[in-house]
Amino acid sequence: MDYELERDFAVLRKLMEARFGEDPDLTSMVFAVGLQECGQGFRTFKKDEKLEIMHVGVCTLLAPMGYYEELGPDADGWPHFRQTETIPAVSKPEQELLMRRALVEYFAAWIAGARPAP
Repeated sequence: MDYELERDFAVLRKLMEARFGEDPDLTSMVFAVGLQECGQGFRTFKKDEKLEIMHVGVCTLLAPMGYYEELGPDADGWPHFRQTETIPAVSKPEQELLMRRALVEYFAAWIAGARPAP
């Protein structure tokens, strides 16, 4: 078990809970990344837009690992990506671990500022 990852992920969950008022699950955390990257501001999204936001979140999180490359925004400001590498077929627990690592990397500066001193 990677104790540093688990500690940092716990800190991230607490930060997000304080920010949004409830304990986030992995899906809502990925959605938050997508919202941040889309820069669409506060508004109501249609179901297909929510799926696109999730896709942007996943692509953003997996881009530093080499699975996606950002191509830039379209005319409406939505970011687009190109898959550069096949994502390996892994079990659900391995998928969750991959996303936890990606979330901790994405929010590393926020976590570092809130992490208790050793």
